[in-house]
Amino acid sequence: MLAFLFALPQAAVAAQPNILFFFADDWGKHASIYADIEGKGGVNDIVRTPNFDRIAKQGVLFRNANVNAPSCTPCRSSLLSGQYFWRTGRGAILQGAVWDEKIPTFPLLLRDAGYHIGKTYKVWSPGTPADAPYGGQQYTYQKAGGRMNQFSSTVTKLVASGTKLDAAKEEIFSEVRGNFHDFLAANKDGKPFCYWYGPTNTHRIWMKGNGKKLWAIDPDQLKGKMPPYLPDVPEVREDLADYFGEIAALDASFGVLLDELEKSGQRDNTLIVISGDHGAPGFPHGKCNLYGFGTNVSLSITGPGVKGGRVVNDFVNLTDLAPTFLETGKVSVPTVMTGRSLWPILRSEKSGLVDATRTQVFTGRERHVENAQADFLPYPQRAIRTAEHVLIINFHPERWPLGEPRNLLDGKTPSDDLLENNSRITHADVDASPTKLWLIKQRNSAEWQAHYQWVFGKRPKYELYDLKADPHETKNLADDPAYATVKADLEKRLIAELTRTGDPRVIDDGKYYETPPLAGPLLREKAKPAEPSKNLPNKKK
Repeated sequence: MLAFLFALPQAAVAAQPNILFFFADDWGKHASIYADIEGKGGVNDIVRTPNFDRIAKQGVLFRNANVNAPSCTPCRSSLLSGQYFWRTGRGAILQGAVWDEKIPTFPLLLRDAGYHIGKTYKVWSPGTPADAPYGGQQYTYQKAGGRMNQFSSTVTKLVASGTKLDAAKEEIFSEVRGNFHDFLAANKDGKPFCYWYGPTNTHRIWMKGNGKKLWAIDPDQLKGKMPPYLPDVPEVREDLADYFGEIAALDASFGVLLDELEKSGQRDNTLIVISGDHGAPGFPHGKCNLYGFGTNVSLSITGPGVKGGRVVNDFVNLTDLAPTFLETGKVSVPTVMTGRSLWPILRSEKSGLVDATRTQVFTGRERHVENAQADFLPYPQRAIRTAEHVLIINFHPERWPLGEPRNLLDGKTPSDDLLENNSRITHADVDASPTKLWLIKQRNSAEWQAHYQWVFGKRPKYELYDLKADPHETKNLADDPAYATVKADLEKRLIAELTRTGDPRVIDDGKYYETPPLAGPLLREKAKPAEPSKNLPNKKK
């Protein structure tokens, strides 16, 4: 591992520092700095994130940050509440999510403690009421524009109309700058602030070929670097390069906000946190999967009080951010929060494993889109991940993990347009994409049939992977006698944590998640908040 060469000098910390939170949709662990510290030879070799890299070098870069759920709404429910997603009632699902306003959230607790809070673009959606954990829409700053969320298509249209490429990009970034400027200008009383910037351009659908056209990211440079679950073929390489192009745009927008922060004179007293809500959309093993490609995310934290210039290996869950933000603002952390503040790590001067207790992380999922199954049932999973192993429990292996192969069982193939643009046409929990299109069209070929079955087919109840020997999680060892002790130990630890924290999935055979409104057809009427369980235990101290 390469040591960082410098860190910012520590500025004096005010009583309540500002918080600037960059939280990108569908952005996994993809940044050029990870190739620098973890070794070349993988897909991160061609990712370009100079602004993220610069800020990460000044602060703490996390190698083992994971989301609690690789699905937008439940991930955000857990992050905002500082609790595992399975403790957030109907916030634990995507389609059909309803927020229980009795659950405390860090933005509103900071607001009550005197913070000026605001948000731009995505915070908590889809869900009802919209952005409820952030106080609804009353703290929205988006009048300058929202075209960042359709970055590549917007820039392409501007260029086609005669605008120069750099000018087209700047036109979009000026909206990003304007929204943040409006937020800062609205802080008439000079309060400490907490600003959430949530761009969605890394979510589908983006323009094919724009990774190369807009950012000079060459798909051919991925040849020989693709992980085994991603076919190393031109169509998939281009799709991944286009995703990396959206990440380059994302990173450039980070730079715009950081510049605006510097101009405001508040940089030295602002905690800067940058991350994303799960892995890549429309790719095997990514979004909606508990494999590393689905749950590992980028994370860096920089600012006053942080001992910078370090890379840490501690396993952290994004549920840990809520108590971290509250401690930053000198606000008491509610005992119901299961996340743990990261400040002991941030104040440390150690690299590598800082906290000896942070050697595991817990993840899971329930229902994603409304028609992932013919009878609208969830695909329940829970997992425990360590540096050595990951154990995944698929509670209903008879179900399709990424949605049933609707419109494929008759031997016919939907049109290319539908497969590239309509996620729900088949395997509904995988976003429509050129990669999905290519794999489905190859599903009966001699060369790729087994690969299609591997990534889209049904899975056994247990999956166990040896991450040292098999970092891409390709060989299931759950039935290997040599790993029986490892499997038993990991399952015991996983079930103990689910039980301790009141996960309804391990209560009454998961009845809570198997009955409406958590399962079954999506209710169209306005639903009332549901309690996750009668007696949620408080966090253990």
